Amino acid sequence: MANGFGSLYVGAAGLRSAQNALNTTANNMANVDTKGYVRQQVRYADMSYDKLKAPRSNVNIQQSGLGVSIGDVVHARDIFLDKTYRQEVGRRDFYGVRYETVEYVEDLMQELNGKEFKETVNDLWQAFQEMSTKVGVSIYQNLVLQKAELLVSRAQNLYNDLKNYQSNINEQIKEDVNRVNEIGNKIYELNLQIQKVEAAGVETAMTLRDERDNLLDELGSYGRVEVTEDATGFAYVDFESTRFVDENRCYNMGLQEDDATGFYTPYWPQLSTTSADNYVPVFHMDNEISSEMNTDVGSIKSKLIVRGDKFGKEADLGVSNGSNPANYDKVVLNTLVRVEAQLDTLFSTIVRKMNDIFAPNVDAKDNADLTAAAAANGDITGTLDNGASFTFNLNDAKILDAENCARGADGELPPRELFVRSGCERYTKVSVNGKEYYVYNEEDPDNMGTNYAIGSVGINQELVKQITLMPAYTANGAVDYEFGKKLAAAWEETDMRISPYDAKPCSLANYYDRVVIELGTEGDTYRSIEDTLNGSVNYYDNERQKISGVSSDEELTSMIKYQSAYNAASRYMTVISQMTELIVTGLI
Repeated sequence: MANGFGSLYVGAAGLRSAQNALNTTANNMANVDTKGYVRQQVRYADMSYDKLKAPRSNVNIQQSGLGVSIGDVVHARDIFLDKTYRQEVGRRDFYGVRYETVEYVEDLMQELNGKEFKETVNDLWQAFQEMSTKVGVSIYQNLVLQKAELLVSRAQNLYNDLKNYQSNINEQIKEDVNRVNEIGNKIYELNLQIQKVEAAGVETAMTLRDERDNLLDELGSYGRVEVTEDATGFAYVDFESTRFVDENRCYNMGLQEDDATGFYTPYWPQLSTTSADNYVPVFHMDNEISSEMNTDVGSIKSKLIVRGDKFGKEADLGVSNGSNPANYDKVVLNTLVRVEAQLDTLFSTIVRKMNDIFAPNVDAKDNADLTAAAAANGDITGTLDNGASFTFNLNDAKILDAENCARGADGELPPRELFVRSGCERYTKVSVNGKEYYVYNEEDPDNMGTNYAIGSVGINQELVKQITLMPAYTANGAVDYEFGKKLAAAWEETDMRISPYDAKPCSLANYYDRVVIELGTEGDTYRSIEDTLNGSVNYYDNERQKISGVSSDEELTSMIKYQSAYNAASRYMTVISQMTELIVTGLI
């Protein structure tokens, strides 16, 4: 031990060290409930000591020094647990977004303004069933019109609700990207502050590090994050495998807005050439979603997936044109786009089937007179009512089946279709070699007004104004009961599929149920995954808390220990002081 007055330095060092340890413990206690706070642990070290005599087997070391000091205040974290925790949080939020979306869509599908949309479809089916045996009775014809008008209205409302939810998610994506940029800028600022504090190698910027680590935890919920720290305490951050924060700055993300939909796509401005319309996306959406490939991380990516990049239409379902699944494969994960496409398919199929019975068509090539009038390449040129020429191709065109169609009470051709398109009439009347034909105007995928799709279809107002114009009679004026049978049978045909991979076709009446069941199964899967990942997040968070969390019981124990050390040092100082005083006064 120290000689003479050096003993006072030993006691003073003990008092100072115990006091600093008490302050550190008190700080831990004060922040026991502070989010992201990491426990600070005191480590003691010897101050300067001189060795007077080397130890022998029966004699302890003899040395003289100045006592004890605080060697370090440990900021305890486990970088491996931090990395795993952030990844699991991102993965949990990825599937959480998917489950939340499916759950919301289920609510929309099963309940609309207090009445299930399914009931609207069933009501129309029931109205056709009743009219099928009472074809010419106006009360049943009016019932069909009412239920058909209700179908158009409710289908449009449900479709708009789905589109509005897409727009809502789109705004969430914008807010999330802005928050990610805000986090990145703050991390860069904290990096600079931490470097300044720790530059001398004396102090650790613990509060600043806690704030930075807390921001990194939050950043991990938005996407895949990788963090590396250099010797100066600067944290380099990669977001989705691209440098996000480095020693120069934070590379903020941009948002590319689609002109048609208004949908946002996050991109990297520093890697893009916007003047050449070349944008490098933050998230690679073409990659397979897989835990093994680590591509199922982050709420922003999940929102981009469920939102999709367009509003779903029948063509996206891929169940027509030979059941080509290519279109469906592009939207199968885009929950909202897929459901919109399924809804549009159901609606469009109902509309076409009913219209094709109200105003049936046949292939033009099956007409002998038109075949004889066709040119070598199949083109036929006729005359419109206004005297203009009109050309159509024999092999591609369809014409009204005038011999077998039902007619209204006026007996005129063409018969009135139940549903009309906003952009074109059903037929173009053409005169070929003195005979009149009604050429069907095909749907054009590039012109929505020509499609029998949600938003492009309404009820035939001619029938609303005069119900007797509804087809119900044969050419000779008799009630066309065969027409009624066809209407009823169309609802029972099992030719509907909710996807190209659906091995069991269903009827119009059952289609909606199949869509809802598919959603329910999908939702259960995502909920199960989210619950499992939530357990993992809690586990890794608990493991982190064991290392860096503050326990009030442990801190109270440490406080008693350091308080006892302080009291012991104080008593030591008192004894040394009294001894010195006795020696000095005894010499006088």
